[in-house]
Amino acid sequence: MNKLSLRFFNIYHHIFGEHFNKRIDYKFPSNVMRWDLAKEVIKRKNYKRYLEIGCDTDLLFSKIPDLNIKIGVDPISGGNYRGTSDEFFKQNKNYFDCIFIDGLHTYKQVKNDILNSIKFLNDDGVILVHDCLPANFYQQAVPRCKMLWTGDVWKSIVELRTKDNIDACVCRIDMGVGIIKKRKNSKKLEFNCRDFSKLKYKEYYANYVNFMRIISYEDIFNFLNA
Repeated sequence: MNKLSLRFFNIYHHIFGEHFNKRIDYKFPSNVMRWDLAKEVIKRKNYKRYLEIGCDTDLLFSKIPDLNIKIGVDPISGGNYRGTSDEFFKQNKNYFDCIFIDGLHTYKQVKNDILNSIKFLNDDGVILVHDCLPANFYQQAVPRCKMLWTGDVWKSIVELRTKDNIDACVCRIDMGVGIIKKRKNSKKLEFNCRDFSKLKYKEYYANYVNFMRIISYEDIFNFLNA
């Protein structure tokens, strides 16, 4: 998105958005990034089949080692499959051990990507989702109005955590990386919500510790191997 569009939507959110300016300082470690997590998970779990949704400049995709299957999906650049994630899943017949989702950062699309990924995830596989921990309202506002943008990805994690057969948490690194396993929910979020798309950042700010089940990088394998 160009600077003019970002400026326009910044003004739009200032007028019509939530008038809530409190920030969260997650204190993300500077020495661990999303590719470190993905590579370590692939190595320690001996995964052989990798899918990435949203490659852009291949910042992550280029760091993943050659595997039996390594597919990167992006409609514009990067990866090795040119098209949207919806188009990819419609024609896909492969199953994967590790799926990394970093495509369009909107609740609706991320939810679709997660649900489609679950259909093609091996039983001991894992789904990783980038940009789950927004620091302020504008960083997560949709339409996008900042260069550093998480979108409202967080809403999809909150919804998943209310499900019986999905186990999810968020690792406190690199803007927050969601970790999703296809198994019984080990710490179900008791939260009634008719429409998760309408959740407000103010609610997130007040409840993010409970909503997101945040863990450290050192604890990811305790979660994965539980």
